[in-house]
Amino acid sequence: MRWEGNRESDNVEDMRDSSGGGGGGFGFGGASIGIGSIVLALIGGAVFGINPLTILGLLSGGGMPVAQQRAPAHAPPASDKMAKFVSTVLADTEDVWTDIFQRGGATYRDPKLVLYRGSIPTACGSGQSAMGPFYCPRDEKVYIDLGFYQTLRDRLGAPGDFAQAYVIAHEVGHHVQKLLGITSQVERAQARAGSQAQANAYSVKLELQADCFAGVWANHAQSARHILEQGDIEEAMNAAEKIGDDALQKSAGRAVVPDSFTHGTSEQRQHWFMTGFQQGTVKSCDTFGARNG
Repeated sequence: MRWEGNRESDNVEDMRDSSGGGGGGFGFGGASIGIGSIVLALIGGAVFGINPLTILGLLSGGGMPVAQQRAPAHAPPASDKMAKFVSTVLADTEDVWTDIFQRGGATYRDPKLVLYRGSIPTACGSGQSAMGPFYCPRDEKVYIDLGFYQTLRDRLGAPGDFAQAYVIAHEVGHHVQKLLGITSQVERAQARAGSQAQANAYSVKLELQADCFAGVWANHAQSARHILEQGDIEEAMNAAEKIGDDALQKSAGRAVVPDSFTHGTSEQRQHWFMTGFQQGTVKSCDTFGARNG
């Protein structure tokens, strides 16, 4: 991926020196779960013998009180290459979505991206590294412990800088959903759902749409700035495969239970990323209208 030398975002908050161990559990009511939480939940379930669905249930609502933020955020140091990378990818998503919203007669509001370690208080509850990257619609911030990228590479077999960019673009996709009013509609639909399986099905549609929006970003970024190198799309497709619900349940040594899916199968995640990348339009990402995701 060609990213060095491109614009960096001013919307990155470095909280790594004020976050850390401890701090409050999994209180995450009203939050979008995000690309990494099911990954770490299933790995944690395999390692510690905890049912992954129990972990995900904790991530998606209720729980411990929210800790108070302990120190003001600041920009990451200029010498931190990984922070520079995520700042550059975030800036690229800002440029793409600002343009797309303007063409649609709307105004895009940039999200913040927060770097942290261990745990972090958020408007959605206490965030934990074990959840992986996530987006909180209540404060419009993407949260990431950069240690997740090592897990993505070493534990899940999804290396590459474009796989890492896909993670950020997916979480920004959740921000786009918040701005378009999709998130609130899904939350209302889930509240009316007659079963957990039905509520999970709405979550799958939401997550697959975020994958599609990540593909839309890649399409526009490539057209405007030629960011892609040979093998980059394959990196994203490999990551989508490795973090499909079915693949994760299999890798954790558990039976594949479709009713428990919250993010979609490997095939679905690959399909929707490629749909967004090939067509490059928000309209193409109607996962809710698609018959089988």
